[in-house]
Formats: sequence, structure tokens, C-alpha cells
Amino acid sequence: MSNSIKIKASGSVANVSCGFDCLGYSLDSPADILEITKNNSSKINISMTGLGIENIPLIPKKNTAGKAIISLLSKLNINQGFNVKIEKGIPPGSGIGSSASSAVGAVYGVNQLLDNPLTSRELLVHSMAGEAVASGGFHADNVAPSLLGGMILIRSYKPLDIIQIPIPEKLWSTVILPNYTINTKDARKMLPDQVALKSAVNQTGNLAGFILGFVNSDFNLISRSMKDLFAEPVRQTLIPGFKRIKNSALENGAIGCGISGSGPSIFAFSNEKEIANKIGIGMKNAFSKEGLSSKVYISKINQNEPRILD
Repeated sequence: MSNSIKIKASGSVANVSCGFDCLGYSLDSPADILEITKNNSSKINISMTGLGIENIPLIPKKNTAGKAIISLLSKLNINQGFNVKIEKGIPPGSGIGSSASSAVGAVYGVNQLLDNPLTSRELLVHSMAGEAVASGGFHADNVAPSLLGGMILIRSYKPLDIIQIPIPEKLWSTVILPNYTINTKDARKMLPDQVALKSAVNQTGNLAGFILGFVNSDFNLISRSMKDLFAEPVRQTLIPGFKRIKNSALENGAIGCGISGSGPSIFAFSNEKEIANKIGIGMKNAFSKEGLSSKVYISKINQNEPRILD
């Protein structure tokens, strides 16, 4: 058994327009890189480099990676210490699963060093415990895709029921990350406690249509279903030029476009790589008109678990 491991845990897009708190998919990049090493104590020591680390606590129980490891070790009743070096490739407040990525990488790596006592699905609840430190609640729409790969439906939280949705072969993802942050907890406070029955019915229909569209590779049905009646109408005000950016994506051939998680990142789907590139250029130009620099990530949906690096 090795005493050290290096893990790449990818970012993710949550909500995916019509699936508030119950849909998410894994990105190929950006990602966090975690180097985890056993130590000769029972302590968890965390150090960080990379993007947006200034306000991330290093105290284990207040750090998403540290809290996830504490949860895992408590479940296994193991008293083992670890040194955890985190290279943040996903800035906090980006809307693409920064806290989830660190939590997932931590439990995945520690589980490997302990000779895999738990399956990846069994690690999910411990990843959620870590991510809750940042989000303020137990949510799986970022941690599940980062941990398991693919497009994930969280059918239920009590009991936790996770379903991987088939992905159309020609589907491409474009995600744009502006140089701008939104606090996840603040974005959740904006949401109404109740929604109108009509909105709930329409959103349910959209979610069902979205999933059926993925199963049947029906891009027209996916497009018709990508409407968010819950979060986007409220949260779009947090993103400078959101309507302009979304319209740019749709005009350049996007199947659908929406806010990634709480934002400010925005995602779009297309059915050709060339269109995905064109969408990215258009959204980048639109953000520039708002005075914001940005970075574009284009890939197919990542269907792999976290990667062990040499």
C-alpha cells in the first residue's frame, strides 16, 4: 500500500437549467489537484496553493477537504492522520463546484490510501459532508458528478438515490468562467421559500423532458426543456450582462444555456465542437462588453471518476 497519492478532481455544473438541486454534470476541466500523504499522527494538516485561496480556512473541520476526510475516518473508525496539499484550479465562488471538487478529491484519495474500504457511491455522503461547510447544506448536485462522472440525477435525498443519465454522443459543453465571484450561501438566500404551483408543474415537465431527451439523444427536446423557472429568474441579476451573454450563446447555435450552479459561470450545450467553440467566443466577447475578463472550457461531458495522477 502506498503512503501518498495525487488526485485530479474535476469541476461540475449544477442545476443544469431545469434541475434545481437535482441535476449536475462533470467537467473535463478546470479541476483541483490534491496530494495526500499519510503522516505519523492522527492530525489532518491542510496546505493550499492556487486560485482564490485567501479566504479558505485551513482548519480541517472548517475546510471542505478536511471535513470530508473527518467524516470518512469517523465512519471507518480509523485514527490516521494525513497531510493534504490542495492546488486550487477552481476558484471559490465560481459556480462550477470548487468546494465539491476539493471534498471529492480528498475522500477519493484517502479511500485509495486505505485500500478502498468504500465504493465510490459510498463515498458520496462524506463528500457531501465536506461540501456542506461551504454551501451551508447537504447537496449532491456538484459532488455526485465530480465523484462519479457523467450527468447525474439526484432522485431523492432521503433516502439518497443517485442515477446516472445516458449522455448523447454528439453533445458538447461550453462553460465560461468570468473574473467575478458570487457567494453560494448569499445566492441561496435570494431564492423564494415557495414557488407557484404552475411554475412547479412546468419545471417538472421540463425536467422529465430533459432526461428523456438525453436518453433518446433528442436535442430538440433537450432544447425545449432547458428552462429554469426557479433560480435563474432571481439569480440572473447577480451576473453582469447575463441576458446579453445567454442570447449570444443561443444566437451562435446553443441547444440551451443557463447559469452554472449559483453563478457567475454560465454553461451551454451544443451538438458540434465547432459550434461549442463559436459559443465560447461569443460569450467571452459579451462578458468583455461588461468589463469582465473570462476563461472558456469546452469539452464533452466528463464520464470518469477522479483521476489518479503519476
